[in-house]
Amino acid sequence: MPEVVVKQKLTFGYLIQKAFFLALGAFIAGFALDCFLIPNKIIDGGVVGISMMVNYITHFNLGLLLILINLPFICLAFTKLGKFFVLQTFYAVAMLGIATNVFHHFQLVVTNDMLLATVFGGIILGVGVGVVLKNEGSLDGTEIMALVLSKKFGFSVGEIVMGFNIFIYALAGVVLTWESAMYSVLTYF
Repeated sequence: MPEVVVKQKLTFGYLIQKAFFLALGAFIAGFALDCFLIPNKIIDGGVVGISMMVNYITHFNLGLLLILINLPFICLAFTKLGKFFVLQTFYAVAMLGIATNVFHHFQLVVTNDMLLATVFGGIILGVGVGVVLKNEGSLDGTEIMALVLSKKFGFSVGEIVMGFNIFIYALAGVVLTWESAMYSVLTYF
């Protein structure tokens, strides 16, 4: 029996609901980044992790870095994954950039304990990313790259993301400290 795919009509209410949940997920992720991970020099994987390391080195605005470094991946997605996904992803990334600036302004540090920051920062970040993914968006260009490369090379999205993150965490060991890199890996899991 053929599978029937029902497409949701793009009503105003539907778009408002999507925008709300994409922003909510981005703000949850921004809270985890700026109130748990960044103060403890623990990075995330993917483009977010690269943005965090560039921020640590240059002190350039993290929210802007998140948007700028994700732009090439978003452009790649435009030709490969569809306009609606790209618009939702760009919106979610922009909301993450705004969220990190908002939480950075308040300088709220929930804990200075590395293990607590790692565990709870990772859980909260995962919830935020999950809300965005559930609403058909993305916060990280690595996921977009992995979707495109998985179709081309036959690796799973998870394998490609993991390979990219191994490189990022190794770089974090050099840029930050190996202890910070190990906590970062723990956050990822």
